[in-house]
Amino acid sequence: MPSISAVLIVKNEAQKLPDCLRSLTWADEIVVLDSGSSDNTCAIAAEFSAKVFVNTDWQGFGVQRERAAQLATGDWIFMIDADERVTSDLQASLLAAVKQAPAIWFVNRLCWCFGRFIKHSGMHPDWVPRLYPRNQALYDATRVHERLVNTQHLPEQKLSGHLLHYVYDSVRHQQQKAAHYAEEWALQRVKAGKKASLTGASLHAFACFIRMYIFRLGFLDGKQGFLLALLLSQSTFIKYAELWDRTR
Repeated sequence: MPSISAVLIVKNEAQKLPDCLRSLTWADEIVVLDSGSSDNTCAIAAEFSAKVFVNTDWQGFGVQRERAAQLATGDWIFMIDADERVTSDLQASLLAAVKQAPAIWFVNRLCWCFGRFIKHSGMHPDWVPRLYPRNQALYDATRVHERLVNTQHLPEQKLSGHLLHYVYDSVRHQQQKAAHYAEEWALQRVKAGKKASLTGASLHAFACFIRMYIFRLGFLDGKQGFLLALLLSQSTFIKYAELWDRTR
């Protein structure tokens, strides 16, 4: 049976990490790379017999994920975040997949936001590549919205079952995450020589709301769908405003 390393990058995830690690008991190895937590994230990971490492030289999500992947020793790598949970159906699909020929396997995330699983709003289905043979794919160096690069041109397959993604617990939680992503996104765009205007920021925000709530059927997600469209359009404005502020 090929071995699987479950790999996480974390920072101050003491609240959500235990449930994530409980869903990974089937993994042959759990690798946790901490980015400099001030809570007891590392101690919790150690309690679950994870291999814990620390690297505070933050250069973005892509670089940190690849650093974590290089610390794994399993035949396969399953990349997961602390706010995600593996369901029993997905677990069975993962264990079956690693017995097959090398491939990049995508998981379908089901997102929980403000007390409800979101089935529309452009958030479901949400296929992301997470299972791959070690050293046969790598993450690019983008600071945010990193991409797994299929360097060996492996076939791409889809796993059955859901990966539960507990995205936002509260409006405050969403705002905190959005501010962090906006800063990382702006830094990435500045490095690429990009600029923005406040007019453009406003138009992007308006388009985001219309796209999510109308065209991607966010209204079928009830009050949570409306709140998501509103907050994510605000987040869109903020990231472009952040870019404008850094390049004006």
